[in-house]
Amino acid sequence: MANNHKPALFSHEKIETSNFLMIVLVLIVVSFGALVEIVPLFFQHSTTEPVPGLKPYTALQLAGRDIYQREGCYNCHSQMIRPFRAETLRYGHYSVAGEFVYDHPFQWGSKRTGPDLARVGGKYSDQWHMDHLNNPRDVVPESNMPAYPWLKENKVDAAGIAPRMKALRMVGVPYTDADMAGAADEVKDKTELEALIAYLQVLGTYVK
Repeated sequence: MANNHKPALFSHEKIETSNFLMIVLVLIVVSFGALVEIVPLFFQHSTTEPVPGLKPYTALQLAGRDIYQREGCYNCHSQMIRPFRAETLRYGHYSVAGEFVYDHPFQWGSKRTGPDLARVGGKYSDQWHMDHLNNPRDVVPESNMPAYPWLKENKVDAAGIAPRMKALRMVGVPYTDADMAGAADEVKDKTELEALIAYLQVLGTYVK
């Protein structure tokens, strides 16, 4: 007798033998799981409310943050301190989401070729940072970080700061018209080195 059995549309046999169906179902399951994990965070005050005293980056700090991203600093440095004793003893208070509500994107991560920078603000002087960025071995002899000597020669793009602020305001960063109007003057004739240091010096200063 001939076997006329046909697998049901979503039977185990049908799913295993159809690459397309398997891919679609995996995407559906992963998407549902992501929604369940992520969506509730948008309604938790601890993840959406800024910590007390938090301010948007100034024009110079914002320029420095862009340089930080452009130079790939996040490839070696995290800005996330985990809530473990070893972490907090070394770096300070663990990171909280409210510190980064104005960051788009935030710089949390797991890469630690270099130290975590979440609490680096105020830890070293501006001169230390200048020397470190110009030639890291001058202040940390064992460092394998590359030097960034061009930062002290390059000037900040003053014309590009206000448009960046305007874009960030569209996603919730409370920049005012006055902030944007004065942005170009604030960064005029500033070097990229000064901007990057201004950004580093504010990291982690709102949580003690």
